[in-house]
Amino acid sequence: MTNPRVKLTTSEGEIVLELNEEKAPISVENFLGYVDAGAYDGTIFHRVIDNFMIQGGAFEPDMSQRQGKSGIKNEWKNGLSNERYTVAMARLGNQPDSATNQFFINVGDNAFLDQPRDGAGYAVFGRVVEGTDAVDAIRKVKTTNRGGHGDVPVEPVTLEKAERVGEG
Repeated sequence: MTNPRVKLTTSEGEIVLELNEEKAPISVENFLGYVDAGAYDGTIFHRVIDNFMIQGGAFEPDMSQRQGKSGIKNEWKNGLSNERYTVAMARLGNQPDSATNQFFINVGDNAFLDQPRDGAGYAVFGRVVEGTDAVDAIRKVKTTNRGGHGDVPVEPVTLEKAERVGEG
C-alpha cells in the first residue's frame, strides 16, 4: 500500500508528511479533507513547546479560530507511537473523539501520549519524511501568551499552503 504525502509550506520552510492510511484511515481521510479544501492555508502554528510538539491547523494570525468539522473517532490504538517527527491529531482533554482540524508534530519522543490518560491516547497518523530542519526551526521560536493562549509564537509561524504531493 502506498501512503499519501502532503507538503506543508511554512514561513520556516517546507515539511513533507507521509500519512499512514493503513493504520490510521479515519485520521488520514480527515486530514486530507482539510488539505484538499485549502482549510490549512494561511493558518499558523499557534502552540509551540520546544522538546514536546508544534501544533497548528485552526488559528489565523490574529488568533481567531477556524471552525472544524465534527470530531472523528480516535485511532490511538493503531500501533503508531508519538515519537519525534510523527504527526498526530490534537483533541480536547477528556474528549477522546473530539479531533477535528488541529494536528501536531512531535519534536520529542512523547510515548506518554500513547497512554490513555483521560480514556484515550493521541492518534498518530503519519511522520515527517522531509523538512525536519523546518520543524526544528519552528520548535525554537520565542513564544508568549496571546489571545488567551499560551506558547504562541511571538512572530507568527504561518502554514502558507498544504497540498498533496504524491505517495511514498
